Amino acid sequence: MREVDARAQAALRVRGPGRPRVKLPHYVGLATRVVAFVIDAAIINLVAALTAGGVALAVSIFDVQNSGLMDDVKQAAPWLAAALFLVWSVSYFTAFWAGTGQTPGDRVMGIVVLRDGETGPLRPAKALVRFGAMVLSAIPLGAGFLPILTDDRRRGLHDRIAGTVVVRADPPPRRRAAPAR
Repeated sequence: MREVDARAQAALRVRGPGRPRVKLPHYVGLATRVVAFVIDAAIINLVAALTAGGVALAVSIFDVQNSGLMDDVKQAAPWLAAALFLVWSVSYFTAFWAGTGQTPGDRVMGIVVLRDGETGPLRPAKALVRFGAMVLSAIPLGAGFLPILTDDRRRGLHDRIAGTVVVRADPPPRRRAAPAR
């Protein structure tokens, strides 16, 4: 990607009349990423809370007094809920990054996660690696995210491990109004 950036900057320096403009990628900083993540976290938690409420309501219908089975279910429920929440969270990020390159929070903030040096969304395995690396970046008090503040391409530890960049998404093309007759 650095080669592409260098070539693009060189093209801008020598651009004269009749030469096409080269658009440099706009790498996204920490604040925009944090807001996108907060939106995603709110969506994940809202869906999980609604699902938990629905399951609790359904289980309450079948609650029978002095039932050994219900006691076993009540003891296993927190562990099962935690496992399902983990699967839901991982699936949310990896599916969106592999599908469109954008989670709903990314879309609201107008950013996209791309493979370094390429234009397409991540492959599913690479999206899973990025999620795992994102968790590792957060563990030491968020220290893995600090390189975003100093790196020229705004890449954190998780971006370096997964080979990704986060850039501004191109706005959707504007539709021109049909000329009036």
